[in-house]
Amino acid sequence: MNRTLATTYPDARCELDFDDPFQLLVVTVLSAQTTDRRVNAVRPALFAAYPDPAAMAAADREALETLLGPLGFFRAKTEALLKLSAALVERFDGQVPARLDDLVTLPGVGRKTANVVLGNAFDVPGITVDTHFGRLVRRFGWTEETDPVKVEHAIGALFPKRDWTMLSHRVIWHGRRRCHAKKPACGACPLARWCPSFGEGPTDPEVAEALVKTQGPA
Repeated sequence: MNRTLATTYPDARCELDFDDPFQLLVVTVLSAQTTDRRVNAVRPALFAAYPDPAAMAAADREALETLLGPLGFFRAKTEALLKLSAALVERFDGQVPARLDDLVTLPGVGRKTANVVLGNAFDVPGITVDTHFGRLVRRFGWTEETDPVKVEHAIGALFPKRDWTMLSHRVIWHGRRRCHAKKPACGACPLARWCPSFGEGPTDPEVAEALVKTQGPA
């Protein structure tokens, strides 16, 4: 199934834009309860104004809120970025740490965000258990666990560590493009022959193909 996903989504990657580990950490925190596309739209102005943790920690709150306004929950997200940036400056000399145990001590950073940063900014393998990933691995019958940490460990035991980051991207892309929560495109799914949940969505190829998205959510 992983090999088939690799063939189906050869361009699978993190859909958040970033230039360095700090940017990736920030945009991943911002992506909660909004879409990657919206975060990517505010990213250039955000980092033009605040290019590093020291600058962001010293940001004027109202100015930062204005930049984050299009994302929704902008006051909470402003608070999160101010605390996160201050912690990076005070405890890590303004550098994003490259260890899971350090990353999860930062305000607003859990294992999911930490694994995104490790896998995509530092090439340290990690499994990103977002809502798509958790939903799909249960549909696939790979695990029955619902707790994200337990899902992470269960799936990690099934695949070589070197595959973890790309596996995460491929499963998430599949969830965004074909294996939708409410109406999966079963009849247009390359994993159909192995999937125990085949039939949860339309099995007619033409009907299913109409459900397939060419990109992630707007």
